[in-house]
Amino acid sequence: MPVPHFSIATLWPATPPRPGVASRVVALALIAALVGLLAARPAEANQRKAAASAAAKANVYTKAAKTVRPAPSAKAGPRVKNAVKVTARASGKTAPGGHATAKGSGAVQGGKIQGPGLRVAKRNGKRSLARIEPPRPSFGELYGLRATDDALDLRSSVALVIDQDTDEVLFSKNPQAVLPIASITKLMTALVVTQAALPMDELLTVGQDDVQATIGSKSRLREGTQLTRGEMMHLSLMASENRAAHVLGRTYPGGLKQFVSEMNGTARKLGMSHTRYVEPTGLSESNQSSAQDLTRLVKAASLHPLIRELSTSLEMMVPMGAKSVQFRNTNGLVRNPEWEIGLQKTGYIAAAGRCVVMQAQMAGRKLIMVLLDSTGKYSRIGDAERLRHWLVSADAAASVIQTR
Repeated sequence: MPVPHFSIATLWPATPPRPGVASRVVALALIAALVGLLAARPAEANQRKAAASAAAKANVYTKAAKTVRPAPSAKAGPRVKNAVKVTARASGKTAPGGHATAKGSGAVQGGKIQGPGLRVAKRNGKRSLARIEPPRPSFGELYGLRATDDALDLRSSVALVIDQDTDEVLFSKNPQAVLPIASITKLMTALVVTQAALPMDELLTVGQDDVQATIGSKSRLREGTQLTRGEMMHLSLMASENRAAHVLGRTYPGGLKQFVSEMNGTARKLGMSHTRYVEPTGLSESNQSSAQDLTRLVKAASLHPLIRELSTSLEMMVPMGAKSVQFRNTNGLVRNPEWEIGLQKTGYIAAAGRCVVMQAQMAGRKLIMVLLDSTGKYSRIGDAERLRHWLVSADAAASVIQTR
């Protein structure tokens, strides 16, 4: 059988056959895919670097979302101050209360920070992404009291100024509205303790019950802290220390329940018919009163030199272990030389807004001033200054302003 003859020309022809249209399309598609793959690899690497950099700056990790709800209402315990709902993503611990320092925005998804409405919240030196919703409105806002106009354009829903000696009403705005009074409660706490003539030098200890009753609120008195009853009352009135106020109620003869009963009994004796207390700190929104009732409380408390002195004290140093902690008055007006304040107490929880009551020498007479449900952090101070300027002017002598 003859052997086939192969030559170089047969295996590799000098002029290769021209590819068909289908072959060209397939070749072009393969080339395009290869180019796309090579171009995508650097882009993906850059995206990974950017995502890692963003995650490192926020110090967060992609874990399951955790939700911190506001503290329960007064019926179930004290309400968290500035109650805010926080939905936190991915990172360590988030303490109750919802207080956060907001920076940046976005959610953590696949290593990327994205999505509106999220902020980086810092807690105990750690950062986490949190969804922060505004606190619920105050009772005054819900009742529509903030829409009430007045001649001085005050930002407080309720305002009342009377002459302490004559009970003459000089300024009035929603004086009968019954609202939560927050830490104004502590003025009644101090009055009950003082009237009971309990030894002020008796040593009291912050216990677990006091810590549990004030969870969610700010306090620098740790469990086991020992102070005298007088020091506890000093911190309660001057610095609005919630655990100090709770200790005063818990250590009352008969216990906390008896103490609250005495608070309500004293209110009735003073003619405070629209006032109710359920605990001694003011953290509960169920502690409620009206401006008219509170003028009676201020008048009764101002008869006790100790309460006047402690409530207007500028500061107090408290030894805690190897160091001392400074507590300052929550009412900045006590440092203002233009004010001559004989007694004062501030208060705030979300349900009550910003509040303050004062007894002050003004325009040649002793006046009692009550401001409830003020809208901003400094607005109650601004309202007090507006009232003072008006009271010392000629307008106050010629008129009495009443709203509702």
